[in-house]
Amino acid sequence: MGIIEKIKAIEEEMARTQKNKATEHHLGLLKGKLARYRQQLLADEANASGGSGGGQGFEVAKSGDARVVLIGYPSVGKSSLLGKITSTKSEIAHYAFTTLTSVPGVLKYGGAEIQIVDLPGIIYGASQGKGRGRQVVATARTADLILMILDATKSEHQRESLEHELEAVGIRLNKEKPNIYFKKKETGGIKITFVSPPLPGKLDEMTIKAILRDYRIHNCEILVRDSTCTVDDFIDIINDQHRNYIKCLYVYNKIDAVSLEEVDRLAAEPNTVVMSCEMDLGIQDVVEEIWYQLNLSRVYTKKRGQKPVFDDPLVVRNGSTVGDLCHSIHRDFKDKFKYALVWGSSAKHSPQKCGLNHKVNDEDVITLFTK
Repeated sequence: MGIIEKIKAIEEEMARTQKNKATEHHLGLLKGKLARYRQQLLADEANASGGSGGGQGFEVAKSGDARVVLIGYPSVGKSSLLGKITSTKSEIAHYAFTTLTSVPGVLKYGGAEIQIVDLPGIIYGASQGKGRGRQVVATARTADLILMILDATKSEHQRESLEHELEAVGIRLNKEKPNIYFKKKETGGIKITFVSPPLPGKLDEMTIKAILRDYRIHNCEILVRDSTCTVDDFIDIINDQHRNYIKCLYVYNKIDAVSLEEVDRLAAEPNTVVMSCEMDLGIQDVVEEIWYQLNLSRVYTKKRGQKPVFDDPLVVRNGSTVGDLCHSIHRDFKDKFKYALVWGSSAKHSPQKCGLNHKVNDEDVITLFTK
């Protein structure tokens, strides 16, 4: 029996098994086996393609201040959106699989340059290799933000299916890394500590030990800091190097084809924006939400005695320090740093003399002085 057949058999057994207190332990073991087989499937495919991650024709060199990937089923409007928000013209037609390779473009917003990558449309069962889907989905691992483009007339089924495909290759959408410490050791056996007693139906010591046996892990240290952690969380921690926690923005296209009540319902969902590429509705809302979700800050530089340069900002993550700015200029710049003058919302007074640990805000102006 091949790996794909084993995965299908486990999924079928999980679907047949009723979820109750008596079956929690058994389902936990099945989830562990399923995660292990899925990871083995991805590893085998990476080796077969020479370890090239996304696969030939899919990966695009990362550039700009952040990367956003468009993912969705065929003919949902990914290529149309790319053409609306960038200067790139991806092929557009009213039939499936118009885009056959990754198509990059650049979204310019307030001086920042954001790379937008239109991935080929995937089909149901992509995570199991249908339609080269694993290569397409795995390319999304490199993103700072995933834009899941959905057809508003088929949105619920498409969203659930796409989330399942991404979960299957280790991409976790809008989730934080589980609050569990895990470290393999050479000797000493298994040491498990809970900061507080686990809640009913959540991760417990017996399930942890059973999963470790299945993974052939005999020496490790585990600290569960959150009593709400689940079996899935622990499996993700074991497979941590193969897990990516990425923000996702759900974009519902073709809202001109549904009722106003349905548009209101979709727009009220978290991390969601609605649009119609054909009617040119909501496109700017998508752009602004992309910027908000990326959590970036623009910092403008100012030379002594001159006006600030507003057309070429330094773009960093929110919460970054002056030291992070220096590193973005050059990795050795911090060694030459003397002090900075900062104007803007992060300064108590303008200008404020600051050191490397000062946190900058969006649209601050800064002058750097070197030794």
